[in-house]
Amino acid sequence: MKKGIKQAGVATLAVIASTGIARAADGPSVEELDQRIKVLERQLELQAEDAAAKAKDATTVSASDKGFSLKKGDYELKIKGLVQADLRYFLDDFNPTRKAVPTDSDRFNDTTLFRRIRPTFEGTLGKLVGFRLTPEFAGDSATIVDAYLDLKFDPAYTLRVGKVKGPVALERLQSGASTNFIERGFPTELAPNRDLGVQLQGDLFNSTLNYTLGYYNGTADGRDASTSDGDNRKEIGARLFAEPFKNNPGLLQGFGFGVGATVGAKDQGAANSAASNNFLSRYRTPGQNVFFQYRGAATASAAAAGSTGVYADGDHVRISPQLYWYYNNLGLLAEYISSEQDLTITNTAAGPGAVTTTSESLKNDAWQVSATWVITGEDTSFRGVTKPKNAYTSGGPGWGAFELAARYGVLDIDDDAFPLFANPASAASEAKSYGVGVNWYLTSNLKTQLNYTNTSFEGGAAGGQDREDEKTIFARFQVAF
Repeated sequence: MKKGIKQAGVATLAVIASTGIARAADGPSVEELDQRIKVLERQLELQAEDAAAKAKDATTVSASDKGFSLKKGDYELKIKGLVQADLRYFLDDFNPTRKAVPTDSDRFNDTTLFRRIRPTFEGTLGKLVGFRLTPEFAGDSATIVDAYLDLKFDPAYTLRVGKVKGPVALERLQSGASTNFIERGFPTELAPNRDLGVQLQGDLFNSTLNYTLGYYNGTADGRDASTSDGDNRKEIGARLFAEPFKNNPGLLQGFGFGVGATVGAKDQGAANSAASNNFLSRYRTPGQNVFFQYRGAATASAAAAGSTGVYADGDHVRISPQLYWYYNNLGLLAEYISSEQDLTITNTAAGPGAVTTTSESLKNDAWQVSATWVITGEDTSFRGVTKPKNAYTSGGPGWGAFELAARYGVLDIDDDAFPLFANPASAASEAKSYGVGVNWYLTSNLKTQLNYTNTSFEGGAAGGQDREDEKTIFARFQVAF
């Protein structure tokens, strides 16, 4: 019985084996199988290429702490925003000359205001064209802050046309959402704010050297340019900024230094001396109060004494060496700027007397040093603390990032400005300011700031006295994305 079963099994195996050999003989060859594999591989490649083409042509919508994006191929629209609400409180600002009006006895008004309400629209129109548009809705009327087009030929040379920040002061070039203090320091008062023009810019040597060379309408210190050039005179602006160790991790990776400058002329004219906003500087304190301005226009005729007021009448040159250094949670920023302007004033004696015209080249300068320390350990940079390690969580363990800041700065007016070009009874010849602050980054989008500043003056009051110190406590609530 067992022998029969064994013989049957052997026979079955023999049949199976012979069937397999027969099938093998009838099946495809190795070459045919290799060809089939190649066909399948090519089909998979075509499917991948088709999927990539569809993905490139598809419209993608994204949202993050950096804003919102709508993208299709090389076309992209980004939407960003900045909202800053400030509380301004002035200490010890009682004005003894106004005691007769008890309800109006302070030199400055404590207030709450919107400092910035700025949506930003930026993006690309293909590979060549970039754009940025930033309106400003804070204040009594809407304005345009940034409006420019970029022709992005190469990272080493991009042509920018429109309304842009002047390439001079370092802190001016820092985003308003990233400054160490609520208001910028004295050097910004001597630099152009935003100007209209065209500039060539780019990064060289593996992004360790940045340059800007521009041709602008020109504007007064601390001011935006008007919508058109009122005197048909232009300014040349340039800036070089090096970060030689940018690509080498270590102590000096965050070190950068450079220089910015403008050279041009302003031809305000005596007849236009009353319209000084676009031509003459008016310097402010960190509390945003004017402490210096040139004499304004007064009556000047054959029947009465007076003057044309001061007017810009020639060359205007600015130069600003600058540096910063950021290492882990420590930061340092320092800059100096000088602004030299040719000015003229014409005085007329009473009656048919002589007319006296006086011209002078006056040089004002300012400098500041500021330092920061992120006590919670986050890295800092020129863009501030970009993201806390542990974002604030209500009822949770996260408290965000805390940063301490300190600053000292001076703005000095040319001595030759007094008494002819500026009134020493109202315009101070020098202002010195120190400030301390704490910045709390609750999340990457939410930031609060608290500053104390003290500004002292030389001159600026009646009888040759010094203007009273300005002491401020400013607070800010900021949302940025």
